Amino acid sequence: MKRGDIRTILLIALTDGPAHGYELMTRMADKSGGRWKPSPGSVYPGLQALEDEGLVRSNEVDGKKVYQLTEAGQTEAAARAERSDGPAWATGADGSPDGKLRVAVFQLFGAVRQAAGSLPPEKVAEVEALITETRRKIYELLAQA
Repeated sequence: MKRGDIRTILLIALTDGPAHGYELMTRMADKSGGRWKPSPGSVYPGLQALEDEGLVRSNEVDGKKVYQLTEAGQTEAAARAERSDGPAWATGADGSPDGKLRVAVFQLFGAVRQAAGSLPPEKVAEVEALITETRRKIYELLAQA
């Protein structure tokens, strides 16, 4: 992980929805397959810097400070994700075919999480149908191999 990547990673992780600091650390560890476990010493200062810049805002929820993207933060997260081939913490984001596939899956997962949290039920059903069809086609490819 390069110095300064934490800000990009936090912005992208927050596209999955609001979270408190330790929840964000867990998301990042999970998405990296356990290969990268960010420390509070990098996450909290990063969140504070993003909040100071107006990209993230925090609210007190059940005694915990929960962070979420502002409109400017959503725009910045999308721009940073667009400039990269996927999350810097994605397992195998090394340009290999396997790594590219993993990055694509992480990107799909992020889109699905956003859809689940913001689309009406009939649109969520459409997303589910797309995923089911894609899974079926992947199995067809495997059967042909």
